[in-house]
Formats: sequence, C-alpha cells, structure tokens
Amino acid sequence: MPYRQTHFVSDLHLFSRRSLAQRHHEMLQAVASRSRVFVLGGDIFDFRWSTLGSAEATAEAGIRWLDDFVGSHPTCDFHFVLGNHDCNRRFVTALARYAKSRGNLVAHPYYLRLGQSVFLHGDAVDQPQMSATGLHRLRQRWAHDEHRGPLRHALYDLAIQARLHRVVGKVANPQRRVAQRLLAYLSRIGHGPASGLKHVYFGHTHEAMRDYRYGGVSFHNGGSPMPGLDFRVVEVES
Repeated sequence: MPYRQTHFVSDLHLFSRRSLAQRHHEMLQAVASRSRVFVLGGDIFDFRWSTLGSAEATAEAGIRWLDDFVGSHPTCDFHFVLGNHDCNRRFVTALARYAKSRGNLVAHPYYLRLGQSVFLHGDAVDQPQMSATGLHRLRQRWAHDEHRGPLRHALYDLAIQARLHRVVGKVANPQRRVAQRLLAYLSRIGHGPASGLKHVYFGHTHEAMRDYRYGGVSFHNGGSPMPGLDFRVVEVES
C-alpha cells in the first residue's frame, strides 16, 4: 500500500466568481484519494462574495460540496478549520450538524494541532497583538456578514483585473510580519515553540509561502486559486 500523507489546502473561496477552484477539482480529488489526513484550512467557501443569492443557499451548497468531497474518500480523515469568509453562523450550524453524520470529518473553529504542526486559517495576522478573545470578537462580525451587492462585486472584479489584490497582499503581509504575528498569537494560546511547535500551516493572506523559517518554526501557505496568484495543495512535513 502506498505511503499516505497529510495535506493542507485553504482559500478556495468557492461560490465567489473570482475563484478558479473548480479548475483544480480533479487534482483535489486525486490528492485526497492518497491522503491519510486532509486539512481544509478555512475560506473554502466565500459567504461575503457568494454568487448564490443568500447565505442560506451558500450554506446548503457548501454542505453538498463537502458531502461529495468527504464522502468520496471514506478512508481519509478530514478536518475543517474555519476561516473568516466561511464562519457564517448559518454554515457553522450546518457544518456541526453534518460533521456528526460523518465519521471522517471534524470541524475546528480556530486551529488544529497534530504533533509538531499547527493548522489555522491565519486571520490572526490582521491585528498585531491578536489573542484568542480578539480573534473570537473578529469572527463574530464575520458570523453575521452577508453577501455583497452587484456594485461591490464589480469593483472587486476591477481590482482583480488590475492585480491590485496581489500588490496589496505583498505590502500588507510581508512574510516576516506574517510569521512574527502568527507565532506570537500561537504562543499566547499555548502552541508556541515551547510546546514543541515546528511547523505552521495557514492561509488567509493568499500569498504562497514555502518553508519560511522564523523563530525556529517553518511556515507554509499554499496560496489561493484566484487570478494572478500561486496555488498548491501543501504536503505536510512528517
């Protein structure tokens, strides 16, 4: 039997018209078929920019997508770590209910620890002194966030076409700052280097990061399947 690895992916932003995730559907299925553990690291679905008309419709579509993906690989253990764009209260409730019906799916609101690795969405980088309480408060605002109207969609499309999202991402989230903030946050919640942490797998910034070293810890980000951005499924260090 071939060696089965752990994989991590985030920021698919499914149901947003700017997401190119469907182009990678077969690849995601192939990776899951050979995975022992598969971590979905948040913003898998996008409630703010959903094209489905309502949060209810987006939540239902998200569960259908999960049912197809998770149900197709019963020997793989899936973990869903929520992000800011998919922590909508309707989906959180539906996800908890659905996970109870699936023996190979576990939902996590903020992070997952497996051995020397931590998996989290990464929105802890949004504030320099982020704490568990601060992240909870930030997520509460997203929990009640609804989809945006056509004008804002059009403006976002123009920003993508001009590749402003890539410029803003690099300026707002340089690698050293991202690693520094994430490591500080993880230390505050008891998962810093003193706990044996060696690897951090995260998303949110949409900027791919390969084994970036800071504070004795390696940071990994697979990017996002959006126009002009790099994207990959990250193979987790054993």
